[in-house]
Amino acid sequence: MGRSRKASRGVCGRRVKPSSHGLEPLECLGHVIIQPVDMVKVRIQLGQGSAVHVAKTMLSHEGFGSFYKGLSAGLLRQATYTTSRLGTFKILTKKAVEANDGKPLPLLQKAIIGLTAGAIGACFGSPSDLALIRMQADNTLPPAQRRNYKNAFHALSKIVTDEGVLSLWKGAGPTVVRAMSLNMGMLASYEQCIEVFRDQLGCGEVTTVIGSSTISGFCAAACSLPFDYIKTQIQKMQPDTTGKYPYTGSLDCALKTLKTSGPLIFYTGFPVYCVRIAPHVMMVWIFLNQIEKFQKAIGF
Repeated sequence: MGRSRKASRGVCGRRVKPSSHGLEPLECLGHVIIQPVDMVKVRIQLGQGSAVHVAKTMLSHEGFGSFYKGLSAGLLRQATYTTSRLGTFKILTKKAVEANDGKPLPLLQKAIIGLTAGAIGACFGSPSDLALIRMQADNTLPPAQRRNYKNAFHALSKIVTDEGVLSLWKGAGPTVVRAMSLNMGMLASYEQCIEVFRDQLGCGEVTTVIGSSTISGFCAAACSLPFDYIKTQIQKMQPDTTGKYPYTGSLDCALKTLKTSGPLIFYTGFPVYCVRIAPHVMMVWIFLNQIEKFQKAIGF
């Protein structure tokens, strides 16, 4: 049986070849724009106060440049994480659709593919994510405990030298789980919304893309914030004078936090996090749709 045209159609039913080429620069540009929001989000999760208080304190005590501390690590994370995550998702989706005789995939299968893509992407991006969190949290530590990393590569080399190669994946567990939950919310919801807006509601291309991207961004933020909170706590922790860490792992961190602060603590800073995640997700999907249209126009 020949492969159905539906197997590789874009937002408006056009035949396109799924690709993530060109998204790496977009992800990096997006990170530059949302870096200050990401910095404020991390400081909120570390108990520095509200978004307004954190922003004012950083401006008055550290200067505007402090909002971009760790930018090199953030860009490195986007370059490694985006390539592996979206590439894996497109490949797995294409294979699954072919195995399903060209029929649309059920939501559960899309979610599983999203989880898998997120996990693979996080494994590649975990070292740079560790460097980013440490650089962003450095000024919250006493001067004697600060690491003073100069850039992402300096951070990675110092981690390897001082703590060993495997330490690059410290906090990889919650990083992977966060990425899996974010991608499940982002990728599965987008694909499902595309079908609803386009096929069931009969919406045009612009409404379909913007509507689906908006819902996708919100779902990504809502699904991933609890794991992002735990990831931040694990990656920034330091041993006490006896060499003991406050948490033995992500599960221990989650249980202790739940016991002392309640479940809502995991959604600390949700409005800021949503502002940090949702527009970024929307830009990715909108730009990807334009890439697909361009590829069709040139016959790629």
